Amino acid sequence: MIYIFLLGRVLLGGYFIMNGYNHIKNLTMLTGYAQSKGVPMPKLAVFFTGLLLLLGGAGVLLGVYVECAVLFLSIFLVGVTFQMHQYWKVSDPMQRMGERVNFYKNLGLLGGVLMLLAIPTPWAMSLF
Repeated sequence: MIYIFLLGRVLLGGYFIMNGYNHIKNLTMLTGYAQSKGVPMPKLAVFFTGLLLLLGGAGVLLGVYVECAVLFLSIFLVGVTFQMHQYWKVSDPMQRMGERVNFYKNLGLLGGVLMLLAIPTPWAMSLF
């Protein structure tokens, strides 16, 4: 079970790390998208959320500062879910479906991230 838990950490932490990297790498493009969704100070918001993703994902992957990692990822998921994926405001059926899928995906990820708090620390095979 330790190896399955480690694999889960690699997959979940890696998912958030890759998304954080994407935020930083594609800062200009994502800034325009965030601006179209009414995000205040969109460039700063995209950069900041990229950092939340990178730090939170690294904490999960490495098993360090788990409470901080969960906090960072929770802040990201709650903010982004309700700001960027307001499917109830979209009239086009295909766009509405896409936003709805992302909305509920993020809620599922939030649930998974919050469950990490139930696992006693230090985690097996964590960095320290």
